[in-house]
Amino acid sequence: MATELHIGFVPLVDCAAVVVAKHLGFAEAEGLTLTLHKQPSWSALRDGVALGGLDAAHMLSPLPVAMSLGLGGLPTRVDALMVMSVNGDVIGVSNAIARKMRADGWPASFRDPRGTGEHLIRATDRRLRIGVPFPFSMHAELVFHWLGALGLKTPGELDVRIVPPPHMADAIAADEIDAFCVGEPWGSIAVEQGVGELVLPCSAIWSFSPEKVLGARHDWIEENPDIVRGLMRAIFGACKWLGAEENRLVASELLSRSDYVNVPATVIDRALSGRLVTRKRALGQTTERFLNFHASAATFPWRSQAAWIASNIAARIGLDRSDAMRTAKACFRSDLYRENLDGLGLDMPGASEKIEGALAHPTAVASSKGSIILGPDAFFDGTIFDPSETT
Repeated sequence: MATELHIGFVPLVDCAAVVVAKHLGFAEAEGLTLTLHKQPSWSALRDGVALGGLDAAHMLSPLPVAMSLGLGGLPTRVDALMVMSVNGDVIGVSNAIARKMRADGWPASFRDPRGTGEHLIRATDRRLRIGVPFPFSMHAELVFHWLGALGLKTPGELDVRIVPPPHMADAIAADEIDAFCVGEPWGSIAVEQGVGELVLPCSAIWSFSPEKVLGARHDWIEENPDIVRGLMRAIFGACKWLGAEENRLVASELLSRSDYVNVPATVIDRALSGRLVTRKRALGQTTERFLNFHASAATFPWRSQAAWIASNIAARIGLDRSDAMRTAKACFRSDLYRENLDGLGLDMPGASEKIEGALAHPTAVASSKGSIILGPDAFFDGTIFDPSETT
């Protein structure tokens, strides 16, 4: 008899792995039945995991770090078992802000983080009101890094507003925010509704940022090793399937269902194909590596990425940086990834940490089979993060 698991998700294109694992047999092959629970916000999902109503979840990559640090709700150690998606976020602005940016000479280049950011900063004479889905999110981290590198004292010189992803277009339309950082398809929905314009893919800020992880409570993981193994194998199988170009249209149709993202498949396909329509009635623009489920060891939970997240959080909140990084590294479970996915023929990275931002081009790295090519993983401003430096 199959074991039923209750899995939380927020309706985004990058929830695809849990949907595919449920519907295309990957969970069933591991003796699991996935009951998926759509959550209205990241805070609702967080509480569901912390209180035990959800066994595991499609989760913002900084959320296990923040929860394990005792931040943002009920203090609960939550682990990231694996990464479920890399990249996939967009920066958008209201039509009024886009007009001001053009009047200031912005050429509407879609992959110019420095120029676009400088024009955005100048486009308002007050603090820029920017919507992000959650305080502890890769969206917030990327916005702070991006605009901070351009001279803003972040987050203090920003008016950061928390908006659940499906409501981002409504917030722009109501003039509650000037700009947003959100996962697809909700940036494209703002374009479809004629209330906003996409100005930058977040992969232009950091070219390989872990966006969503498979998260679960540490105690639940420890108590259910066989179930965790099956769940990780099912999600890995779904991520590998999603990485194949020929499966894109089936994935779009699945995600478009009312139980999941509930927007037209044609809009979902923009994220899966990386061909985004940036403004109403414009032609699509192709962004390489816009959303990645499998290539370049995308599912591996790099402890160095957890350390980068923790270092940023610690600096903002005033935590001890070394302690925060140590906690973060422990909750990104590269040990369980190696143990539970052994036997699937994976080429495992030779290390569980790396220097983040060092790869400007695809680069072969040490691995168990010698076939892993990582990168690019560069930050737009040339930042290099060495997780071994704790002072």
